[in-house]
Formats: sequence, structure tokens, C-alpha cells
Amino acid sequence: MSTQTEPPEQAPDEDESPIATARRQLERAAEHLDLSEGLLEQLRHPSKTVEVSVPIRRADGSVEVFNGYRVQHFEVRGPYKGGMRYHPSVSAEECTALAMLMTWKCAVMDLPFGGAKGGIVVDPSTLTAQETEQLTRRFAEELREVVGPTKDIPAPDMGTDEQTVAWFMDAYSMQEGETVPGIVTGKPTAVGGTHGREEAPGRSVAIVAREALDYYDGNVDGATVAVQGFGAVGANAARLLDSWGASVVAVSDVDGGIYDESGLDVESISADGDEHGQLGDVDAPRQLSNAELLELDVDVLIPAAVGNVLTKQNAADVQASIIVEGANGPTTTAADAVFKERDIPVIPDILANAGGVTASYFEWLQHINRRSWSREEVNEELEAEMLDAWEALQTEVEDRDVTWRTAAYIVALSRIGDAMNARGLWP
Repeated sequence: MSTQTEPPEQAPDEDESPIATARRQLERAAEHLDLSEGLLEQLRHPSKTVEVSVPIRRADGSVEVFNGYRVQHFEVRGPYKGGMRYHPSVSAEECTALAMLMTWKCAVMDLPFGGAKGGIVVDPSTLTAQETEQLTRRFAEELREVVGPTKDIPAPDMGTDEQTVAWFMDAYSMQEGETVPGIVTGKPTAVGGTHGREEAPGRSVAIVAREALDYYDGNVDGATVAVQGFGAVGANAARLLDSWGASVVAVSDVDGGIYDESGLDVESISADGDEHGQLGDVDAPRQLSNAELLELDVDVLIPAAVGNVLTKQNAADVQASIIVEGANGPTTTAADAVFKERDIPVIPDILANAGGVTASYFEWLQHINRRSWSREEVNEELEAEMLDAWEALQTEVEDRDVTWRTAAYIVALSRIGDAMNARGLWP
């Protein structure tokens, strides 16, 4: 087990913006690389930010206009790739930060994409299914000039799902005059979606947790695991780890969690508990809060719910030996500094949950090659991609004596720098 000896940095502000956090990580990794200031300046800003108005006719006959965004960060390695979310918090700033993170994530996984993110400022629970369809189809039309299978490929995100992107694909295809399944990923398999994509982020989290345990002289068989957020990512990670012999002792949803020191039967627990608060109906020896779950004495802690749950306020009380990030941004920069000081390894989200974008890449490839992969093929390819990425980060951790997060950014920036140097700056 290596001792991380990166030089100390000024304590970050816990309330710094997502963009500030993304740029801080960029600067941190750049200290270890010989990158030009010109490249870094390009990476600090998105290539393009598109803001659109999306009008729809509501069920009562009134017309309402929603704001929509698409931010494209850096396309030097390939077309833009990123989610499309429907949420009241959507903003140009949030989309910019998330697009930057997608650039790093794609480069970490060595995928030929740049980062993008977009969405509409709306609470989807206030829309009928018909209104959601109208909103999506009009959004597709407003973005038609900036998206495309070789330009920018959206995917489901917060507040959207496979049906949403299917509507998006259909609207785009109708305007193009031909079926264009490659315009989005994460579609239903009936219209060109790939098998295994829904499970892929959780599967990648489990693979990375297994490799981290092995690296730190542990074993997945018998390892204790706590999972905050028993949704698509957390549930699939928990079930796969359980099948490998790990003991998942705690899981939680939005209302709280359950704990059994002898291990929970995660196969019998509904994966939609994070949305509907159903874990309270599961028979378990102990109920606990989400905050208490984060402080359990376990081998692996997987925060797979929402961002900013590990903070400078609770980092000192975390007892897990290893943290594997299933959610996007669950660890604040200030908490990261505490974990580094306590020598608790944090495996970052841009590696751990990258199974989603990797499976999206597989779906995109299937459209290009006009062939369909089986679930077994998807899982085998995902395993290979995750192990390659893990080994690349491991090399940086050992050679440079840095944290896993810094190693991930070093790998990403190295690949982006190589691509930029090869292509040059036009004109």
C-alpha cells in the first residue's frame, strides 16, 4: 500500500462551484505534466454553449416555455458525448462542469469522445407523459444543428430515461428523413439500444471495488460493503459484489437505510427503493440514517446516491478502508484532502462509474458496424476496458505517488494533450 505524498495544497472552500472544482482538479493534475498553457486555457472553458427556448402546449391548453442547454466541452478526441437531464437545477454552469467531467471520463477510459452535457430546466414530475414527449421532441428540433451521430450524442441522465432518448431519436430522424439510431445512446433494445447498458455503471463500480480490494491486499470474497443509494448503480454494484462473495451489510434509499452485520440478501431487495422509499419494509436487524451508513466500519464504502455527501464535516468519522465513488461527485474537495491525510484511498467517479459511457460507446459502435452484441459480449468488453483503465491509473499512482483521483486526471490530460499535439490548432 503506497503512501500518498503529493505536496500539500491550500484547503479548498467546501462551497466552491462545480466549475471551480473541475478546474481545481485540472490544475492539480497539470502540475505533474508538461502541458502548454494554451492547452490548459482551452480546457478551462467549453467549446460551445447553446441555450434554447423550448415551448410546449400544456394539457390545459396554455403554452409554457422552458429553458434548455447543451454544453460541448472539448472534441479533440472525437464527437461530444454526455447526458441529457430534466431537473429544476439545470443551468449553463452545471452543464459546463459536467461536460468537463465527461471529457476527463472519456479520456480515462480511452474512448474517442469529448465531453458534453445538457438538459431542460423543469421538474419532470410536473409533466404528463404527453407533455414530456412534446418537450423532448421540440428540444431535439432546437438542438438539431449541433447534435448528430458524428457531432454530439446525448444519453439518458437525471430525470430522463430510455423512452426519452427514443423520442429524441425519432424526432431527429423525422427531420433528417431517415432513421438515425446513432444520434443517442441508452435507447430501448427494440430501437437499437445495447444489452447491458443499464447495469453497466454498477458493474464497473463492482469491478473497480474488486480490483481496489486486491490492490490493497484484500479479497472481494468476505469483504464487507456499504452502499448508499440502492438505485440502478448501487443495486447492480451490490448484487455483483454479493455474487463474488462480498458481504453487503448496509444499503440505503432516500429515506434511510438498513444494516445487517451478517450480510443482507440484496437479490431480494427492490432496486427502485431509492425513488420510492421501500427499504423501510425490508426485514433487517437495524435501521439507520444515510449519514450513519457513511460512517460504518466496512472494507468498502460505495456512495452511489447523490453528490457532496462526503464532506469536511463527516470525513473524519468515515471508517471505511476504501471508498469507491458510484455517484457523480459524492466527495467534496475538502473531504478528499481529509481522506488523503488519513490514507484512505478514494477511487474516483470518472473511473468507477464509467461503465455507463463505456457501454454507450459499445452501442454507438454497434450502429456504425450494423451489428448487435449479446449481453455476454458487452460484459466481457466492459470488463476488459475497465481493467485497462485501472492498470493505467495504477501505473500513475505507483510512479508518481499520487492519489487515485489525481492519477485519473493525469491519464486523461496526457491523452488529451497527445491528441491536441497530433492535431494542432486550426487555423
